[in-house]
Formats: sequence, C-alpha cells, structure tokens
Amino acid sequence: MSENKPKLLIVEDDPGLQKQLRWSLDAYEVLVAGDRESALAMVRRHEPAVVTMDLGLPPDPDGASEGFATLQQVLALAPDTKVIMLTGNQDHAHAVKAISMGAYDFHQKPCIDETLRLVVQRAFYLHALQRENQRMQQAGGHTALGGLITRDAGMLAVCRSIEKVAPSSASVMLLGSSGTGKEVLARALHQLSPRSGRRFMAINCAAIPENLLESELFGYEKGAFTGAAKQTIGKVELAHGGTFFLDEVGDLPMPLQAKLLRFLQERVIERVGGHTEIPVDVRVICATHQNLKELTASGGFREDLYYRLCEIIIKIPALKERHGDAVLLARHFVQKFCAKEGRATLHLSQDAVAAIERYEWPGNVREMENCVMRAVIMADGQQITAEDLGLSVEGREAEPLNLRQVRDEAERKAVVKALTRMDGNILKAAELLGVSRPTLYDLMSRHEIK
Repeated sequence: MSENKPKLLIVEDDPGLQKQLRWSLDAYEVLVAGDRESALAMVRRHEPAVVTMDLGLPPDPDGASEGFATLQQVLALAPDTKVIMLTGNQDHAHAVKAISMGAYDFHQKPCIDETLRLVVQRAFYLHALQRENQRMQQAGGHTALGGLITRDAGMLAVCRSIEKVAPSSASVMLLGSSGTGKEVLARALHQLSPRSGRRFMAINCAAIPENLLESELFGYEKGAFTGAAKQTIGKVELAHGGTFFLDEVGDLPMPLQAKLLRFLQERVIERVGGHTEIPVDVRVICATHQNLKELTASGGFREDLYYRLCEIIIKIPALKERHGDAVLLARHFVQKFCAKEGRATLHLSQDAVAAIERYEWPGNVREMENCVMRAVIMADGQQITAEDLGLSVEGREAEPLNLRQVRDEAERKAVVKALTRMDGNILKAAELLGVSRPTLYDLMSRHEIK
C-alpha cells in the first residue's frame, strides 16, 4: 500500500517523537531522518514532496544553526519541496527566519494534533498543484499562444481575437506600446493560420535606414546601385505563401508607403532596378506603438494605406493594465532564469511582490524580463528582494487588498459619478444607481459627499 502513498520525510532526532509523528501521519509513506546527513540522503533518494523538520538537530540540539543549514541544503536539492518547521514557544523568531529562507510553514510543539495533519495535507495539495501547473505550462509552450502568460481578462480577449482572426486572409494591425508582445502575437497568427507551413518573415521599419528599407522589402537587381553585385530577393518575396510581419509600420517613409499600397492592391512587386512585375502571395500583419489615426490626420501616414492595413485592429493592453499579470510573469521569469543560470529556485519576497505590483512597467514585458534576469543573477540567498529588483516606486501607494476598503472605494466613486452625471439630482442619481433616495443619502453621509 505504501507505494501508492505520497512520501513524507520527518527530520527529528527524538525517537519518541519520531514514533508519535509516524503514527499520527500514517496516511503517508513516512521516512525518518535524525540528522542533516541522513535527511539529505533521503531527499536525494526519495524526493519527498513534504518535509517536517525540527530546528534543533544534532550536533546543535539546543540551537537552530544545524536546522537552518539543513533547510538551506534541502531547498537547494529540491526547491519545490514544502518544508514545515516544528518549533517550541521560544523559537518563534527562528521560525519566521526559516520562512524567509524558503520554508513553507511552521507549526508549534506539541505537534501531534489535527492542525499539523491539516498543514501537511495542504502542503501536499499545493505541491501537486504546482507540479500540474508546470506540466501544463510545458505542454502549452508548444502551442501557438503557449509563450503568452496571462490571467487578465483583457489579454485573454486578445488571445480569443487572435484565434478567430488567424484562419482568415485579412490584414491585421496590432496596436500596443513597446514590449507588449506584438511579435509573439504576430507569430501566433501565422502558426494558427493555413499558412503555418510556409515562412514567417519579419522586418522592423524603425531599425533600418530609409535608403536601405526599400531594397530590404522588395529586393534589388544586379547593378541597381553601387555595391549591388548580385540579384537579391527581398523579404516580401521570401515570404511568398506565408506571412509577412511589418513591425513599427508607423515609421515607414512616405515614398515607401505608396509602394506598399500598390503591392497590397495589385499583389505584385518590382525589385529595385528591375522592370518585371513579380506576383507575391503573402498575408500581411503590421504592428505599431503609434496612434495611426492621429498620424493619418496630420498627414504623416497615407489614409488609403491605413484602411488597407487595418482591416482588423487588435489592441494589446500595457502590462500595467493587465491586473495580476505583473507578479505572475515575474514568477515565471524567476523560474526560467534560475533554470538557465543553474541556480536553485529563488522566491520573491513580500517587499519584492509589493514593488512589482506598484511599479508602472513603462517597458512592459520586455522590461520585466530584463529586470528579473538581473535580479536572479545578483540575488543573495534564497529570495529576491525589492532591492535586488531595483525598482523605483516612491510616491505610489499600494492599492488596498482589503475587501472592505476596495468595496468602499468603488462605492464612493460610483456615487460621485452618478451625482456628477445627473448634475446633483438626488432622485435621478438614485435611479441610475438602482437604490432608493434614503439609501443614497446614507451612502453620501457615509462617504462624506456633499
């Protein structure tokens, strides 16, 4: 039967307590170790999901130094293991330190009770849940949208739009600030389309000098200009049958806008220095961080080209607008760079999480990735702190998480908005809010709105 039970390691030097714990936690396959060396051997051999550990281990049974050293080495060997510290009344400060080093939880002695069984059960459940999440992420990494991590409703709506649009032949415009993942979504459009077996070619209009951009796009014939020693095929022609991604299209020079428009209308190109029309079949996807409508109104972008490129527009929210995604992405990047750099798994401290939530992330996901990579390399110990991240969040207050505060603030804003919209008319404001006049007066009194 033990083969089907999850493995629990008890690190305890007292034989009597070992026996009691084994009896109390018989729902698991219990392994026992009495010191650091045997505990580490058990972790290497059995890889237990959960460990309970006494801080006072030999040769320092009355102190905590050996317990801390054992904890650190166990987590280095098996970063996902949930370690529960067993402490006496006088060890509370040590328990808090153990948590900061990466322990999952602590439980106060005497420890043979229902609460400990519940703590252990919860640790096993969390470990299994994290393993399943990792498995799903690895499986999802091979799908078109597998590289996109989000739980935000707005970003999930973008993903659904990508899935709907991909099978069509319509030109797509991706609008979003720098670092929001425009190229990731463009590649997903290609991979989900009938053209996925052909080439995906990308070019950044802002990264290539204007005098070279035309030849990059459409190619050139031998002798077309000084240095043109041989015929060269352009990116558009190379993408024949596939998808052509034009990034930062708002920076496209006006003369090239006219040539791109002709290509979109006629679906033929001419190489620089050539006179032969070459038919090309590509699906065009564009992206920009600029407001193309304003650019069109000011004469910086052709209106006819705008309508050709913007058959379908998909707006990508900035990271600061994606609720909950900043911390989610940060934890993903911590795991990614720990594996890449060969480091034991690090954890984000509470002050680091708070700093990530409060920071504006003007560089979006790209800035987040660079920030976490630097922190993983520079961090000491088992945790990444706010200092390691180096984020400047002075002057910004953290948003409240207390439900009462959140509800009160939302309620106050709704009352103010309704009164403003109805020009202070209490009856109409109450009708708009769906409450009675006395209730609205009570709300105004509670929130000190006059």
